[in-house]
Amino acid sequence: MANIVLRSPQYKSFTSHSNANSAKMTITIGGTLRYTIIKQCSGNQIVTFEIAELCRDYIDITYTSTPTSPTITIVTVLTSYASTDGSGTALNTTGNISDIGFDGYGTFMQGSNPIVVASVPTWLIDFNPDFTGITNKYYVYYPTGYQGYVPLITSSSVVEYYKFGSTDIEATGTNAGIKLNIVRIDCTKYGYGNKVRFVNKYGVIQELWFFLKETETTNRKQETFKRNIINASGVYSNSVAAVNAFNTTANQSFTLSSGYYPEWYNSVFEQLLLSEQIWISDDSQTNPNSDVVKPVTVKTSSFKKKTSVNDRLIEYVFEFELAADYINNIR
Repeated sequence: MANIVLRSPQYKSFTSHSNANSAKMTITIGGTLRYTIIKQCSGNQIVTFEIAELCRDYIDITYTSTPTSPTITIVTVLTSYASTDGSGTALNTTGNISDIGFDGYGTFMQGSNPIVVASVPTWLIDFNPDFTGITNKYYVYYPTGYQGYVPLITSSSVVEYYKFGSTDIEATGTNAGIKLNIVRIDCTKYGYGNKVRFVNKYGVIQELWFFLKETETTNRKQETFKRNIINASGVYSNSVAAVNAFNTTANQSFTLSSGYYPEWYNSVFEQLLLSEQIWISDDSQTNPNSDVVKPVTVKTSSFKKKTSVNDRLIEYVFEFELAADYINNIR
């Protein structure tokens, strides 16, 4: 059973029987048959189907105070038939091909059919590549006095979130099987900062803190029209507007500064840029256990990786936009 990422293509193929004239693929998701696809083919032909685009429709990640990242079970069966419409007696079949689908992605350099991780158990976050040992490989950065959640995958390929306490500085003996280092950042003149949750490249929700400056902007758009305010006597009131506004809409944007991170954390900020689901929690004004959560999109469209050689200190500024109109128009 493979742990596959569904934002990238996933191909299933087999060689048809020598007497085949069609090949049929069935996809069962969560125990329910969802798709049956038939292709015409010839004998001893390699037949290939792509399943990721179809399967991803059945993953729905939503925000909860305790993060969850749903996965789906996928069973694919490829069969060849002598008929041209996939009916009749099966000539040969792959049998059940079982996978677990994640809402993640692979890069071009990873090659085709990317998977979540090469081996389990492990943490489902990026690690410091400069360290090969298990004790100094995984790091997260949190404000002093705040708890957090870190995603992991167990030896049984089950996604879990490890919750650490407000004073913890490391996590050992977890289902990830690898030590996690928790680096504490003290309060600055901007407070403790803002927590961002996003779906990372592994298809799970990850927490990332922006420790420094925050700005909030409201932008407005509207149309106007002129109206006649003269009454039947040829008189008008100068307290009545001759120009009226209508179709007023607004949106909010937020600019957050990350504070200083190590160079290897570039990959985490890149994943934030490429994420399709992001939430901001304003913990500087609320209790950490009762966040004010805002769904957002990233307005920043490019990402230049910084290095200690070129930039000395690694700090990023991201601009986000509320993923809804500021004026409630949900009908």
